[in-house]
Amino acid sequence: MNDFDRVREYLSGLQDRLCAAIEQADGGARFAEDLWQRPEGGGGRTRILRGGNVFEQAGIGFSDVSGTTLPPSATAARPELAGASWRAVGVSLVFHPHNPYLPTTHANVRHFRAMRDGETVAWWFGGGFDLTPFYPFDEDVRHWHRTARDLCEPFGGDERYRAHKRWCDEYFFLKHRNETRGVGGLFFDDLHGDFERDFAYQRAVGDGFLDAYLPLIERRKDMPYGERERQFQLYRRGRYVEFNLVFDRGTLFGLQSGGRTESILMSLPPLVRWEYGFQPEPGSDEARLAEYLAPRDWL
Repeated sequence: MNDFDRVREYLSGLQDRLCAAIEQADGGARFAEDLWQRPEGGGGRTRILRGGNVFEQAGIGFSDVSGTTLPPSATAARPELAGASWRAVGVSLVFHPHNPYLPTTHANVRHFRAMRDGETVAWWFGGGFDLTPFYPFDEDVRHWHRTARDLCEPFGGDERYRAHKRWCDEYFFLKHRNETRGVGGLFFDDLHGDFERDFAYQRAVGDGFLDAYLPLIERRKDMPYGERERQFQLYRRGRYVEFNLVFDRGTLFGLQSGGRTESILMSLPPLVRWEYGFQPEPGSDEARLAEYLAPRDWL
């Protein structure tokens, strides 16, 4: 089995494991699978859980796609790859819970190769996971970042954690709002030093996501909430939409490369609202969120 197929096998299995764990945690709904093919090459499995006990919508997608030319969003940063063919495999997930006290979350792990005349001219790994609370709890944020730091330990320890935490803070930043999308986590891209070590790190991130998120489900899924909390959740989901449609490189790459629109936009919440000039009441739980939307050392 070649290196690309090894990564593909891991990611395909990761989607299965994630779906099984989330179905069990939700306890009320199952994922529906949508198999699709991409005319330019490859395809994928998009799995969506809707209307569960815990999740309003949870999407976990696996894709293995290829093309003969890279889109502008890719060659702008790597002009030497213009004209190269490519293949990319990855798993991406976004969960939108019912309960406003349980954070929205996103994770992605992926592998990319560019080829010219049958030879690999570039390869890299990318991925990470991040957390978007509406009503933050310090113990949840510390657990999230402690899990991220611990999985980084065999790969450079605190130095790796701090570098990829900082990358996450900088990447998931809404410039027009001057705030982070949430409380961060890990983000990395263009990791291409040593294949075996980099692949092992990707597996640690992919496998570590459940360790980071499942305890939060148990803590928050049954907390009582009312219409005020629900409306604030819907309002803050608007920030999620703004980031994904304006800044997210994966969304841009998918749309510009002729990807499957439904699968690319599965990250968007099923319900969302905007309100002109909204200002939370000073001293309220809603106003408190602003304290968490700037980079900080959570540990």
